[in-house]
Amino acid sequence: MRITKLETLFIAPRWMVLKVYTDEGIVGLGEPTLEGRSQTIAAAIQEIGRSLVGQDPRRIEHHWQAIYRGQFYRGGPILCSALSGIEQALWDISGKWLGQPAYQLLGGPTRDKIRVYGWIGGDTAEQCAESALGRVQAGFTALKMGIKGPVRIVDSPAWVEENVDRFAAVRQAVGATVDVGIDFHGEVSPAMAVRLARALEPHSPMFIEEPVLPENVDALAMVARSTSIPVATGERLFTKWGFREVLEKQAAAILQPDLAHAGGILEVKKIAAMAECYYAAVAPHCPLGPVALAACLQLDACIPNFLVQEHVTLGEGYLKEPFKLTDGYVELPTKPGLGIELDDEAIAGKLYDGSWETPSFPYLDGSVADW
Repeated sequence: MRITKLETLFIAPRWMVLKVYTDEGIVGLGEPTLEGRSQTIAAAIQEIGRSLVGQDPRRIEHHWQAIYRGQFYRGGPILCSALSGIEQALWDISGKWLGQPAYQLLGGPTRDKIRVYGWIGGDTAEQCAESALGRVQAGFTALKMGIKGPVRIVDSPAWVEENVDRFAAVRQAVGATVDVGIDFHGEVSPAMAVRLARALEPHSPMFIEEPVLPENVDALAMVARSTSIPVATGERLFTKWGFREVLEKQAAAILQPDLAHAGGILEVKKIAAMAECYYAAVAPHCPLGPVALAACLQLDACIPNFLVQEHVTLGEGYLKEPFKLTDGYVELPTKPGLGIELDDEAIAGKLYDGSWETPSFPYLDGSVADW
């Protein structure tokens, strides 16, 4: 079997699908979406794809190493996202060729269902509580919300109180049996992250996500040591090398690699194995499309330290058979490869050329104060 072509499709509202074609008629799907940079990723895939055409798609580790290590410049969000989408598609091809889900080729399942969490919206405490109740009524047993910004490097007690009140209202609405995480989005200084985390402790968040930006692991470790709340991070880290220092300094109890950015399915499985040595859990980041979610579910199925899966869509309007939520869980996929099939008719009207997608630069307009 040989690769014959790589094709990228831009699908509204800002995610993209990679199709890798073979001479045996098997087509592999991947999702190399990088928010705001679809055209850049498509160009990278074209460049990488020239060396893949004519190659055996089943040599996944070989191709990964050749792509990642074969050039002087490596890593980063662009190259790793392109590589991740390609790697996902190769697993889809191999699984379809063997007639097995990808997780069966990676050691087999460690669970028969996968817990997912839903996002909470709203600005005020009342709106957040109402949103949380709606998600619980929809079947979720785990939720996540974000902080309300902007935030200064050293902010007022009022800012802390407002964010704590929002979380407290959610906790009161859903009770103690529903897990609720809170995302700081890396928008908070280390000093304010410590202050906010301590104020949130009485309400028992499941985790605080990206309490500080990921570039300074020592700052993240300082926050982690200052609170009893588990710290989660990883959506902006790439490959096993990007997670090494976080684990060595025990700066996070929960790793959140994104399979569309961090290197793909097998690379994140390696990251999960590293995390297992430090008794850390894995909760893959996935605010993307259903192909990325399908890749995550394959990984979730076969690692022992999986915690919970992020998602924003179960594939309605994109997949012929969308995933289904039952009591907060998605059943283990059983079909070959990534276990999905695109609904080409449904997505035909959602395709675009990527030209209207413009990266946003919120910090340039002064909207995030001085942090």
